[in-house]
Amino acid sequence: MDAGSVLLLALAGVASGLAGSIAGLASLFSYPALLAVGLPPVAANVTNTVALFSNTLGTAAGSREELRGQGRRLLRLSLLAATGGAVGAALLLGTPSSAFEQVVPWLIALGSVLILVREPLRRLAARRDPDAGGVRSRLPLVCAVLLVGLYGGYFGAAAGVLMLAVLSLSANEPLPVTNAVKNIATGAANVTAAVAYAFLAPVDWTAAFALGLGCLVGSRVGPVVVRRLPEKPLRIAIALAGLGLAVSLWLRAD
Repeated sequence: MDAGSVLLLALAGVASGLAGSIAGLASLFSYPALLAVGLPPVAANVTNTVALFSNTLGTAAGSREELRGQGRRLLRLSLLAATGGAVGAALLLGTPSSAFEQVVPWLIALGSVLILVREPLRRLAARRDPDAGGVRSRLPLVCAVLLVGLYGGYFGAAAGVLMLAVLSLSANEPLPVTNAVKNIATGAANVTAAVAYAFLAPVDWTAAFALGLGCLVGSRVGPVVVRRLPEKPLRIAIALAGLGLAVSLWLRAD
């Protein structure tokens, strides 16, 4: 891999870290960058999963205050998400490459639409019965976290958005706390899949290192950027970029 490709991946990693911090859509920058430097779709996906583990490290470092006192909850959610991530990784490894190429545009489009409707989901969560208190029925939460973890292990674009929606609708707490917990839970699904891919899948380690380094920087400074820039225009821009990518991949598949 030449120096230009490494630089492109590092810059894409920074953008991915920022996008992950802002909207939970890191893969919308990292995945197309891996395709752009010549990796085939499945290799790009597994390399992306390995590289984006650094996103969890960066966002966790920036959310230490919100994570205080969340240890037991984080353990439960991380175990569920990690189990789902392992299933998702197994599903990807057993899925023909042609099938993966067909489903990816739909996954990206879904993630982009979820970004656009994130605020209505939050308003729905805010209108729930304030007397319910705490965490609602455990079984729906368990199933939802497992499914989001599975999705994160299989592909992962917008897994953070899905997890944020699930957690927002299941507990009464400030959004920054929910967002911090979401980062750890989705990171658990990611690292489980990443370990499997490291041994069983065609990871491009040069690309993973360049992308992961940039992502670590972007995810660490992301919370600072979010505090200073209007979130809504950034979120809409990311969603539109994701829809554009989905259309591009649909045309390529045809």
